[in-house]
Amino acid sequence: MHPPLDRPHPDCQQAVEDLRDCHDTRSFFRISACNDLKSQLDSCFKAEKVKLLKVLNKNMHEKRKEEEEAWADAAGHKLSFEDYLKADKTYQ
Repeated sequence: MHPPLDRPHPDCQQAVEDLRDCHDTRSFFRISACNDLKSQLDSCFKAEKVKLLKVLNKNMHEKRKEEEEAWADAAGHKLSFEDYLKADKTYQ
């Protein structure tokens, strides 16, 4: 299973076109005719996803800290959960 091929995939566009061409030119009854191209496309999509996640999670720790501070302000808490655990004598 792969993501929709209609949306842009700049890193994998050639692999998408190769697979579409294979599907258009091969017989429907020869199911395994395009397996190699499908495997290449899956590998390309996996690399594309890794690249996208690196960009999206670039400032993850800073964003998480801002969210925790906003939640603490809204809830009226003065200590973070980690600070609360450090101050708790019964927690080991």
